[in-house]
Amino acid sequence: MNHKARESALPASDVQTLARDALVALWIKLYDSQPPPRLSQTFLRRIIAFELQAQANGALPAVAKTQLARLATGKTAASKPVLKSGSRYLREWNGVTHVVDVTDHGHLYKGQTYQSLSAVARAITGAHWSGPRFFGSPQHQSRTRKRPERSRN
Repeated sequence: MNHKARESALPASDVQTLARDALVALWIKLYDSQPPPRLSQTFLRRIIAFELQAQANGALPAVAKTQLARLATGKTAASKPVLKSGSRYLREWNGVTHVVDVTDHGHLYKGQTYQSLSAVARAITGAHWSGPRFFGSPQHQSRTRKRPERSRN
């Protein structure tokens, strides 16, 4: 929708009490066009109230706009890399090397199957850990920010 941001003296909460004719008139004022044919009063109210709130409080953040645009085109975020069955994680913790095998049914550690790496990390440490972070998995490393080396002069 191509709309012009105009200040409106009408609070968004007052939209709920407007009749259809008033809603259509307000739509035309906000968007410089007729509303879609057969659009229900419920949706007219929701869309108009959203626009009035955006004018009063500011529009959506750029990140939200980007995500909505991606969803509208049918594109979704890239899926996380998943290790295939037969892969193995190794982690030394408190002087003990822990081995976790990836199976079709989960993560096998000391003969017990866990549904997530985080559950395995919790079994090892006794505390809540992000499993990918604890094991240094590729899916976590690709999302961590690399810090530039500082020269020591």
